[in-house]
Amino acid sequence: MGKTRIATAALVTRGLGQDVRVLVVRRNPVLRFFGGYWAFPGGGVDGADHDGEPDADVSHCRCALRELLEEVGLLDPRLQGAADLRPGLMERDSAAASAEFRRHLDAAPEVLETVTPFARLTTPPFAPVLYRTRFVHVDADAVAAPEWEPTIVEGELVDGAFWKPAELLESWNRGERLVAPPVVFMLEHLARLGLERFLEEMPGLAAGLEAGKLHPIRNVPGIIMAPLDTETLPPATTTNCYLVGEDRFFAVDPAPTDPEEQKRLFDLIDDRVAGHDRAGAESPERDFVGVILTHHHPDHVGAADATAKRYDVPVLAHPETLNRLDLEALNIRPLEDGVVLPLCNAPDGSPDWKLTAHHTPGHAPGHLVLTESRYGALIAGDLVSTVSTIVIDPPEGNMAQYLDSLQRTAELLGENAVLHPSHGPVASDGRAVLQRYIEHRKLREDSLIAALRDGVSAEGDLVVRVYAGVDERLFPIAARSLRAGLEKLRDEGKAEETASGEWGAR
Repeated sequence: MGKTRIATAALVTRGLGQDVRVLVVRRNPVLRFFGGYWAFPGGGVDGADHDGEPDADVSHCRCALRELLEEVGLLDPRLQGAADLRPGLMERDSAAASAEFRRHLDAAPEVLETVTPFARLTTPPFAPVLYRTRFVHVDADAVAAPEWEPTIVEGELVDGAFWKPAELLESWNRGERLVAPPVVFMLEHLARLGLERFLEEMPGLAAGLEAGKLHPIRNVPGIIMAPLDTETLPPATTTNCYLVGEDRFFAVDPAPTDPEEQKRLFDLIDDRVAGHDRAGAESPERDFVGVILTHHHPDHVGAADATAKRYDVPVLAHPETLNRLDLEALNIRPLEDGVVLPLCNAPDGSPDWKLTAHHTPGHAPGHLVLTESRYGALIAGDLVSTVSTIVIDPPEGNMAQYLDSLQRTAELLGENAVLHPSHGPVASDGRAVLQRYIEHRKLREDSLIAALRDGVSAEGDLVVRVYAGVDERLFPIAARSLRAGLEKLRDEGKAEETASGEWGAR
């Protein structure tokens, strides 16, 4: 979708084997990328880190040492002359400080040997910016005094601490903190294997993901996100299928039509059914109990039949959705507003975990969103996207219904609800995202009313006026949402359409 950035993440440890502790830092909640999440320290490779090859191992080693000084105040004793550079490194324009830090490194090249690259992961293509991240290991016991603790200067980060992997995972499972999905993935293996075996096995595990196996993306315990290639509207290129549940689970919007993409999804489901999806360890088999469709659009239902027939599970969707699909699956079940689906125990062992369907028409007549009861997460379908706005396309699309659905859904959510869209990365501020969508639509409507009052009457001219600044290639798509807005104003008595197809304010 977008540019790939080269980044480094540092696994900083204390202790050995099963007694290992890991340094994690909490990113400022205001940040767009993983705001509020606990993650490994690190950042983008900059010009002072490399000599023409930003993805070279030595570049990542330099980047890790620079970022560790900047973010947590960790500095090898052999580089003590660089200690005063930390404030400069933290400035937005830190090129001079980075260059000076590089000079200190060049004078002590043996320090680079304290950093060991061990794995590489690239963000799946669901986000506007992709990160190709090299993970490196730094033994804090070897480079810092025993009494050293991370120091955080609030800015990009707001906290930092050493945790035992199992204890941090337990806190995450209780819903007490957000942890970045790649960190969850690595902590699970680290807790099971101990540090030495982890460093031996993680390169191969990461290589499998780089080769095309679906990443185990879990922003909330018990919900796996699987971004899969579909023929969807730009700028999106993928549709997120979600596996929701632990002991029993549903697949929401299995979307791809491509056989290879379907196979990637089926491999993920097979691993989950067999209990092979948790850090490579054996666990009890799970029950795959159904396919849920948020709505009928082709980029959401492409694998619905194939999935239902392969696993002999029912397809569940709103009656308005089922009426618009020609499904071959034998077991079809209508899913009305307010229906509660049991999920058994939550990942932390809490009983009576539930998934509730909510009818949210507007984008499509049978559109559903789903809320889960333990963590307050939302499976949003196409109610919102985190990479673009949502098209409201009459006659099936209805702007008044859509705005009402946005408002009602926002009222369902708690303050820190994690929103899982069908297109784009999740958002940790789900209710705020919905409110921003409501405000955005209000601004569009105000702009439309102003244009009508100024005498702009043809729909093509209205698109140019109301969607000024939008890529002209998207005007045909924007025209459909503009039409929905005009019909809303007409139904409210605020606009009228003439016999010639032009519009005016009332």
